[in-house]
Amino acid sequence: MNTSAHWIGLLTALGVGLLMGVVRERRHEPHRTKAGTRTHVLVAMLGYVSWTLGTWPLVATVLVVGALVIGGYQATAQTDPGQTGEVALLVTLMLSALAQQSPSLSAGLGVLAAALLHVKQASQHISRVLITDQELQDALILAAAALVVMPLLSDQAIDPWGVLQATTLWRIVVLVMAVGMLGHVAQRALGGRWGMPLAAFFSGFVSSTAVVVSTGQRVRAGHSDALPAAACALLANLASLALFAGVLGAASPPLLVAMGWPLVLAGLGLVLVALPALRRIEGDGAETPTGHAFKLTHALGMASIIALMSLLAAWLQHVFGDVGVLVAALCVAWVEVHAAAASIAQLIQSGGMTLKFAQWSLVAVLASSALAKTALAMVSGGIRYGLTIGLGLVAMVAGGSVGVLWFT
Repeated sequence: MNTSAHWIGLLTALGVGLLMGVVRERRHEPHRTKAGTRTHVLVAMLGYVSWTLGTWPLVATVLVVGALVIGGYQATAQTDPGQTGEVALLVTLMLSALAQQSPSLSAGLGVLAAALLHVKQASQHISRVLITDQELQDALILAAAALVVMPLLSDQAIDPWGVLQATTLWRIVVLVMAVGMLGHVAQRALGGRWGMPLAAFFSGFVSSTAVVVSTGQRVRAGHSDALPAAACALLANLASLALFAGVLGAASPPLLVAMGWPLVLAGLGLVLVALPALRRIEGDGAETPTGHAFKLTHALGMASIIALMSLLAAWLQHVFGDVGVLVAALCVAWVEVHAAAASIAQLIQSGGMTLKFAQWSLVAVLASSALAKTALAMVSGGIRYGLTIGLGLVAMVAGGSVGVLWFT
């Protein structure tokens, strides 16, 4: 290593030690802090030099510092049973050694560690006060579904047409649960006025259908009024429509150009219905959501519906050939509108469909999706919620239809 790199690594190590030590001293009274600024800087210097000397000097340093940490903890365990200070000293030692190989990574982790030490009271308030036992249980279920169950599933198709994969279906289950959790956390953090609309809109880029179902669940459980919840779900569909345009542009730019005004008018139809209902959220934001953030049974049910529709679409395509592609696209639109749009755009690129017919096919895809989402909204959130969703989606389809008629 050249001299310049040596100095950069050493300065990084000393900076990490200084930052950690200052935070430790400011967060505790002087007579209760066993390792303050000077101790952390010295340990950082020791860690950097020991790594430079080799593996065994570093091992010896870790053992010596570890023994001092254990001894210090035993001497003060009665008055200060916490172990954060001892662990922080070991973190300083290891990060200063890491500065020899990767100064940037060492500095980044040092800042993160110092930030965690600094926000002690805030983190305790979040874990002990803000997060309920039920929310913690839901978070653990979501983490287990995403990080434990999903890696164990096979990515091989389990049907004759090769459209059903256990991993893909389970991703849908995780997605529905994650959308519900996101909306729950956002409403608790920001209130119903801004939390749910923002969470719903950005979740719509992932799955507007999942937002419609999850938001309907909140209405059914009494955590939200039907009109504000429907407005949030319509915002999710607005985001989905923007992604719809992106998919068309990626698969067939000429088709996107032809669908420019129809998509703009479709979005305008959604906004015109969503805005009046969105104003009702101000009165809906006083309530803090409680109970479950999501229902696993509902997520499993939605994945089952998607699996059945995918099988139906694959069978139609297999039986009816090219005509079945369009029929299959309309069926797929019941659960995944972007995949249906992509299939039509691919037909345009291959010359299997005229531009005019493709435009009306895309409007039919939006109508098919609107029908399915309206039905899901009524089942999940009740008649009032479902009718409001249906009104917005009908306005979206009407706007698209007017655009095709007048601007092409």
